Amino acid sequence: MRLRLADDPPLGAPDGAWWPRSRDLQDEAADLVDHFPDSAGHIYRLLFSRPDWDHSTNADGGGVRKIAAARGPVKVGSFPSDDTHLMILTMSSGRHLRLAVIPSSATHADGERLLSAAGAIDTTPGDGADRDRWDNEGGHD
Repeated sequence: MRLRLADDPPLGAPDGAWWPRSRDLQDEAADLVDHFPDSAGHIYRLLFSRPDWDHSTNADGGGVRKIAAARGPVKVGSFPSDDTHLMILTMSSGRHLRLAVIPSSATHADGERLLSAAGAIDTTPGDGADRDRWDNEGGHD
């Protein structure tokens, strides 16, 4: 899996970077959940940026709500509208991790460079209001 977690990211920087192999949210998010390092914890929920993924809405126009992973289903939601290119993970401990999503179309050299820079670039999307809004609209259990 093409994932790098930063040891101690600067304030405002993501906690790491993830370079999925495709724009298929179901397959890639399931792979992330199933192969996420045990030492970092278990993913409980995912919040994604819709522009990063094909088919991020259901046939009825609603957003994808669950990912079927080998570890079990994981609740997902999306930012109402954004292009932050972030995936916010809620861990079973309650901790939130922010991953910069590297486009799957990135060249090998660019993808490796961006993975190496994980945790160095400030990608803070405002004040966290989108995540709070998602939680308030039923995104939490």
